[in-house]
Amino acid sequence: MPVCPAVPACACARLGCLRPRRYPSDTTEAEWALLAPLLPVPACQTRAGGRPETHCRRAVVDAIRYVVHNGCVWRAVPADFPPWRTVYGLYQRWNRRGATVALHDALRAQARKAAGRDPEPTAAVIDSQSVRAAATVPKCSRGWDAAKKVNGRKRHIAVDATGLLLDVLVTPASTQDRDAARPLLWNLRRARRHIRLAWADGGYAGQLVPWAGHRLNLTVQIVKRPDDLHTFQVLPRRWVVERTLAWITGYRRCARDYERLPAHHEATAHWAMITLMTRRLARSG
Repeated sequence: MPVCPAVPACACARLGCLRPRRYPSDTTEAEWALLAPLLPVPACQTRAGGRPETHCRRAVVDAIRYVVHNGCVWRAVPADFPPWRTVYGLYQRWNRRGATVALHDALRAQARKAAGRDPEPTAAVIDSQSVRAAATVPKCSRGWDAAKKVNGRKRHIAVDATGLLLDVLVTPASTQDRDAARPLLWNLRRARRHIRLAWADGGYAGQLVPWAGHRLNLTVQIVKRPDDLHTFQVLPRRWVVERTLAWITGYRRCARDYERLPAHHEATAHWAMITLMTRRLARSG
């Protein structure tokens, strides 16, 4: 089927987005100018073909950001947004096709360039955070973190030297950090060939260090806490990833785990960082 470039991408391309900006999570004009070119191509403009999208894509993105920012259920999306089934359907479709990760990675490259760095990082910092799970989280994907006294899931993240997210992996809270670090570093090394160094805390010490060096050609450097330290002190490199975990937890949908599937929680963390980066780029631009 031939491509139909004459068909507009969505209703806002024909009529303009008529929905006013009402909520703090809504995109500004500068933010939408950054997001619009990075969204997936509509089906009607591909060889597969399809009907033009009825609802404005900006309103759909604003609805997704509203849910992530305020932590409400999808059925409770305000009436001035498109129908919740439409919003959730596009949200799921973009997640399954990898469009959410691609959007996030493109914004991260722009944010790094705006900070005067290379688009692709060469070093990472890893850490984990246990999050309490709601009743909607099935028993098979949750666990008990004896150290933090948390019944839920644990998100393991890798960030660059500026704190921007590189990869995220969600496991039951009972999973040890050094065990989850292997698939995390494997995915990170496969997607980011330039990564050569990773900093981690003492919980990752042991067999992970030689395994990463032998299998991934990746140096894992342990940043240990001083034995005589009895007060709070900012530790080198470790504060970067801990700050990122605080950024993600600031979004109510991420403060507690409500997702039925771990992949949904990972997508929520990506959307939290997408919002953070678009706001940062819009201010600097």
